[in-house]
Amino acid sequence: MVDTPDRPEVAASTDEGWLWNPLRVLESEIADRMAKAPIQLNEYGFDRFGFEPDAARRLMLPSALLYRYYFRVETRDIDRVPDGRVLLIGNHSGQFAYDGMMLYIAMLLEADPPRICRGMAEYFLAQLPWVSEALVRAGQMVGTPENCSLMLEQGECVVAFPEGADGANKPFTQRYQLQGFGNGFMRLALETGTPIVPVGIVGAEEQQPGFANLKEFGRRFGLPSFPITISSPWLFPFGAAFALPTKYRIYFGEPLEFEGEANDEDAEIGRKVDAVKNAIRGLLERGLDERTGIFT
Repeated sequence: MVDTPDRPEVAASTDEGWLWNPLRVLESEIADRMAKAPIQLNEYGFDRFGFEPDAARRLMLPSALLYRYYFRVETRDIDRVPDGRVLLIGNHSGQFAYDGMMLYIAMLLEADPPRICRGMAEYFLAQLPWVSEALVRAGQMVGTPENCSLMLEQGECVVAFPEGADGANKPFTQRYQLQGFGNGFMRLALETGTPIVPVGIVGAEEQQPGFANLKEFGRRFGLPSFPITISSPWLFPFGAAFALPTKYRIYFGEPLEFEGEANDEDAEIGRKVDAVKNAIRGLLERGLDERTGIFT
């Protein structure tokens, strides 16, 4: 088992002189790790998907602060993630997408070499002012099969949560119970010959306990769901992003490679999806057995 490596005591200098020291050290660490990541930039400083390192570095800093000091994330077996194209498939929870953010930062700060994760964002996020541009600059794209396939063909590390909003916004009584998985990620893995690394995230389930999910009500407003939680909608507009300081642990499973055709019958694809789902379930069970408390 490979755990999260020791934190660096000294970081390189940074041009963000206005930052107080802990922020400056972390910002330098992000810049140093990003410089080591396998990114191909054009003459204007962008990659082919719109990722821009300077903008991404600034956008990542708040998430990295949460990663290091609020959720105090630990990783297990992150060295199992292979080089080249790969699909990271994880469980989704916590109402707000902190689980995806923490996985994104883990791959940047802890993986060797560092990787820029390409997340598949919900459609409605790309319609929000400023959010759509920020997502692209940080390396994310709208979660269409075409976008995902293009990224994998270019050797990227793509993150997907097949439970979608059903997993993220499930009530607290269903914590750590995996919801239905879509088949799309498996068809893309078969089409592109991509290995799948199952990921189990422990800690996010308790960050914002929910009571119910009014999906039909949310869809009237173009939202994938409308969860009722300890903070939302009561603390609008900040309640959706509220999170308790739970302790995150991220477990990486052995890479899984599947044979078959992308256009196989749903039943055949479903059996392969169940194998990934069972692997994630095993990682969650391990994490729950190993932890001593929700906040420690």
